Amino acid sequence: MTSYAPIRDPDKDQLLTPQNAALVIIDFQPTQVHSVASRDKRELVANITAVARLAKLFNLPVVISTVNVKTGVNGPTVHQITDVFPELDAIDRTAINAWEDQDFVRAVKATGRKKLVIAALWTEVCLAFPTLDALAEGVEVYPVVDAVGGTSVEAHEAGLRRIVQAGAKPISWVSLACELQRDWNRTQTTKTFAQIVFAVEGN
Repeated sequence: MTSYAPIRDPDKDQLLTPQNAALVIIDFQPTQVHSVASRDKRELVANITAVARLAKLFNLPVVISTVNVKTGVNGPTVHQITDVFPELDAIDRTAINAWEDQDFVRAVKATGRKKLVIAALWTEVCLAFPTLDALAEGVEVYPVVDAVGGTSVEAHEAGLRRIVQAGAKPISWVSLACELQRDWNRTQTTKTFAQIVFAVEGN
């Protein structure tokens, strides 16, 4: 029972690694969460919180964006996410498509990562639109399918089909966790990794 001694180049690995991926969280705000109809809302929040905690554990660059907070129309990012990243300021937009906001695109490109793990509400809009634009610019996009939701089951599924047809690579939050951890011999993260995975899975 041995793993390869030298791990694969984490920067060039075809799979997600802490060195080649960044996380983007878009519009996880109270209004959007409450309007999701494709997934149980508690499960949705638990799953995106797990994704956030994984990004924190593995030191992924993280970009958080909101829409219409400064205009007073919407509330800020839900506290379950900001509790994980109290040091991060959300990039607030008026554009429905985050990729049409210069500050957002600048922040994403500043991570220097070509693999973007993305979660956004809703699936058919705020996940689909920036994903399509990022893919068109040669970025690899990994939507976390069980940490997003749409205004209906049909809308969610149509949104996912649309971006997959364009080249997005769907993952679950547990597959993300295991892809980043990769080996139980990486003991510096195993304890918290297990706490995140099995605590949420046990709910």
